Amino acid sequence: MKKFVYIVTDRNRTSLHAGMSADLIKTLAFYKQMPSLFFDSGQQLTRLVYFEEFKTEAQALSRFKLISRFTRMQKERLVRSCNPDWVDLTIGLDFEHIMSNKVINTQVQMPLGIMS
Repeated sequence: MKKFVYIVTDRNRTSLHAGMSADLIKTLAFYKQMPSLFFDSGQQLTRLVYFEEFKTEAQALSRFKLISRFTRMQKERLVRSCNPDWVDLTIGLDFEHIMSNKVINTQVQMPLGIMS
C-alpha cells in the first residue's frame, strides 16, 4: 500500500504543515472541508504544494520525521525545488478518476426522462 508525505499551506503561505497519509486525496478533502476550528479562513491549509510517494509505511515515517524537523526555510526550499511557483498540486492528483466518478454519479442521479 502506498504512503505519502506531503506539505500543505494556506493561500497566503503563512503556514506550512507536513503530514503523512495512506490516502492523499481523502486527506486533502478533509483539509478543505474542515471548518475554521483551528485556523481562520485565510489560514486554512487547503493547498498541496509538495508530496512524495513511498512503498512502505516505514520509509514514509522516516521521511515524515525528517521533514517535520525542517525549519520553515528548509521546507520552502524543498517545495521550490520541485514546485517553484507553489502551484496547488491537488488539481493533478487522480484528476481523471475524480472526473469519471463525477460523470458516473451525475448520470446515475439524472431521471430517465431527462437523459437524451
